[in-house]
Amino acid sequence: MSADGGRMTSRQAWVLGLASLASFMMALDSLVVTTALSTIRRDLTASIESLEWTVNAYNLTFAVLLLTGAALGDRFGRRRVFVAGLAVFTLASAACALSPDIGTLIASRALQGAGAAMVLPLSLTLISAAFPPRQRGRAMGLYLGITGLATFSGPFVGGVVAEGLAWQWIFWLNLPVGLAAIVLSARRVEESVGPNNRFDLAGVVLVTLGAFGVVWGLVRGNAAGWGSVEVLGALVLGAALVVAFVLWEGRAKAPMLPMRFFRVRAFATANPANFCVFASLYGTLFFLAQYFQTGLGEGPLGAGLRLMPWTATLMVCAPIAGALADRYGERTFVVVGLLLQTAGTGWIALVADAGTGYLELLPALVVGGAGLTMAMPAAQKAVVGAVRPQEIGQASGAFMMLRILGGVFGVAIAVAVFAGTGGYASAEEFSEGFAAAMGAVATLAFTGMLAALGMPRRRPAPTPAPPATTPAPHPETAV
Repeated sequence: MSADGGRMTSRQAWVLGLASLASFMMALDSLVVTTALSTIRRDLTASIESLEWTVNAYNLTFAVLLLTGAALGDRFGRRRVFVAGLAVFTLASAACALSPDIGTLIASRALQGAGAAMVLPLSLTLISAAFPPRQRGRAMGLYLGITGLATFSGPFVGGVVAEGLAWQWIFWLNLPVGLAAIVLSARRVEESVGPNNRFDLAGVVLVTLGAFGVVWGLVRGNAAGWGSVEVLGALVLGAALVVAFVLWEGRAKAPMLPMRFFRVRAFATANPANFCVFASLYGTLFFLAQYFQTGLGEGPLGAGLRLMPWTATLMVCAPIAGALADRYGERTFVVVGLLLQTAGTGWIALVADAGTGYLELLPALVVGGAGLTMAMPAAQKAVVGAVRPQEIGQASGAFMMLRILGGVFGVAIAVAVFAGTGGYASAEEFSEGFAAAMGAVATLAFTGMLAALGMPRRRPAPTPAPPATTPAPHPETAV
């Protein structure tokens, strides 16, 4: 699969394989941790609030440092920062496995998130820079398909851990994989840099603090109260700092995220659509395993097995959808995909109760999962294809940050709706709240579909940079 439409070159294969391996490791780690929380709670005698932060600490540092990770890669070398991020994630995994108490585990999870923020946006950047635009959709589909293997196997592995295996193995398994990825990346991936030779420190500070305020407000909303001073103050301050970031980037000489990107229709519409894709995905994922256990009485392993037809669609369909997006354009796949997710989660909202049979839910799970799979690679391709090749790092950093913030937002909305209509007192009460939460998830997917209708039918040429400040393309980033 080379630039002339032939087979993939050796260099491209190594980039795709190593970037996908890194994404696989982090996706698997996140999913297994979620399904093994009960084991961790018993072993470390953690409170519910402390246990919640074993997940939230990772998401917070991950989300707020994504643009910073992409900016560091553009400034100091994408391979160098990618390898450094792998090292941070691997060392943090060892610290998680050795944690003697819940506080140490939470701190180590936050460090894992920092490493992931250096790795994941650059994994997408390395793939996008290695493949020409006509082949990029297929490459991203393969990348998502390999990541989907982690999504597919995560619930099963988590169920096995929750049934009695030592939870520390969740993190120990990252060591050999991480070390191999570090060595091979240093030897097989070519170095490249972004267009800016200066580091936008003011932009990094503003976007990091702004995103932290917004994410903190969303995470703490249900526990502290949406009308509390803490939550409202965090949301208002975070939003104000984000506005300050936008104003600063509009006048900075070397911005980490040029605001002219948002004048490109594909970039400005695919990003909010993708935000809703992941809001819907994480909102569904957060409650689905719980419904199988609390609503239908399955054990952790049984719940994991019942999730596999839904998660399998990502592994099976993503490469196909990505390749077809190369031929037919991104808009159709994002719109139809989000419409299918709306239909799938809407069906679950209508039929879910304490007596619902699994076969009644199975078609909706497959339809919704296939819809998300159609939308993901197409939205990614639209975003990175809207900018010049040497600016892909900046674009993918924004894309990944909005993806994680979308997930945080989706979970916050779903939990808020669930808390207002249901609870954990009985299977019937839980099922009532779950159905309402799935209705909210369907609304998020439908909102994303409306945003995707604004995408161009065909991807336009990348936005040109202002002539006076256009640097020469780096020879290793030209595609």
